[in-house]
Amino acid sequence: MTPFLQPSTDGVLLRVYVQPKASREGIAGYHGDALTLKIRLKAPPVEGEANAACIRFLASLFGLPQTNLSIKTGHKSRLKLIEMEGVSIEEVKKVIAAQPALSS
Repeated sequence: MTPFLQPSTDGVLLRVYVQPKASREGIAGYHGDALTLKIRLKAPPVEGEANAACIRFLASLFGLPQTNLSIKTGHKSRLKLIEMEGVSIEEVKKVIAAQPALSS
């Protein structure tokens, strides 16, 4: 069971916690008893820069076009619900499990 992942009509809903203004970008682990995936971004949280950086980062990580990702909730919050179209939960789990912060 992966509480931060849910199926959607055309793909996956991913619950993330964004840490803006980080020194490095990447997946940093889990946040809140693994209910969200923590992502570090270099972008500051002003005028949508962190939101755009989050979409770019996730699109690159999962090999998807940026147009396949959208923020459903949390535009002005660190907690966000991202919809990713064209990918399965199994594919997302595989990519996330391969991240250095989570492999042990």
